[in-house]
Amino acid sequence: MERLNWHIAHELSQCADVRLVAPAGAAAMGPASVAVTEVPLRPLRRFILASAWHAIRTAQAWKPQIVFAGSGLTAPAAWAAARICGARACIYLHGLDAAVKHPLYKAAWHPAIRNMDTVIANSRATAELASAMGVSPTKLRILHPGVHIPEESQPATALEAFRQRHGLGNSRVLLSIGRLTARKGLREFVQHALPSIVREAPDTILVVIGDVPADALHASVQSRDSIQSVANSAGVGQHLRFLGTITDSAELACAYECATLHVFPVRSLPHDPEGFGMVAIEAGAHGIPTVAFATGGVVDAVAEGRSGHLVIPDNYEAFARATLNLLNDNPTSWRPRTRTFAQGFGWSIFGQELRQILRA
Repeated sequence: MERLNWHIAHELSQCADVRLVAPAGAAAMGPASVAVTEVPLRPLRRFILASAWHAIRTAQAWKPQIVFAGSGLTAPAAWAAARICGARACIYLHGLDAAVKHPLYKAAWHPAIRNMDTVIANSRATAELASAMGVSPTKLRILHPGVHIPEESQPATALEAFRQRHGLGNSRVLLSIGRLTARKGLREFVQHALPSIVREAPDTILVVIGDVPADALHASVQSRDSIQSVANSAGVGQHLRFLGTITDSAELACAYECATLHVFPVRSLPHDPEGFGMVAIEAGAHGIPTVAFATGGVVDAVAEGRSGHLVIPDNYEAFARATLNLLNDNPTSWRPRTRTFAQGFGWSIFGQELRQILRA
């Protein structure tokens, strides 16, 4: 979400003056052309109040034409700032921020979102949540997040070094990237699908990138220990590698390109939707297909037969079979298809569509 918001700021700065109110430390990651006012993120109540105060103060002094909320969390601040200076109020919804059922959130945040002049949803599933909240169809637009399209593959020496560092040898790699939360469903995948996969493809290793989230609007976590314990009990403990969080782009690219396929066993949980599924697009950009449960916004992020396979939610037998079919397929045959699909989500395309929406 943070990366997406920086890209939104960057794309808008190509045609407009942009000023940003963001959590402390954000300025070091952003485009130099964007002026940033930093606000401490913790405690969250302080961030909400302080960011609203700075947004209103900036709007009064600067008189922008548009005030843009990067998520549902900042909707009241953006709406108030826009009304004070007569600007248009816009918001980008990610999924969970349209699904939270806490009474205070529904009482204060839902009206702010409904009263926005433009509501941009990251997927059809998120748009449906916004509609259920009462957002008018005339205000609602869908714009999928963008992705970086690699210009070239990582050198063979870098891929071999990555394999050696993480003890992968010549194994076929299943890649999982994301926060270790209940919604991501990694523990259930390890328990119900991985044993079948390993029985038929014993040279398979599941590489896990990501960790328990430190800050989340609403998330139940799955610890490494709990996932490893389930794997040990199922007899596949030696087929897991936890790499933690990787922020280096070259290292992450090596992870993608060493993988045979990306697994995305997101669960369908009440009030905890998967808004889109950006990692599936990133995998495709690196030529890697995805197997995923067809839930939430994932159905917009994985194209059946083009960038991977979609499976009926919670059917782990079907998930294992789809994974094995891809493992036994020719991996190189998928690369042109997945890359072509991912190119439709390039950041330049995202920027063009975003500017068109805001000009309408």
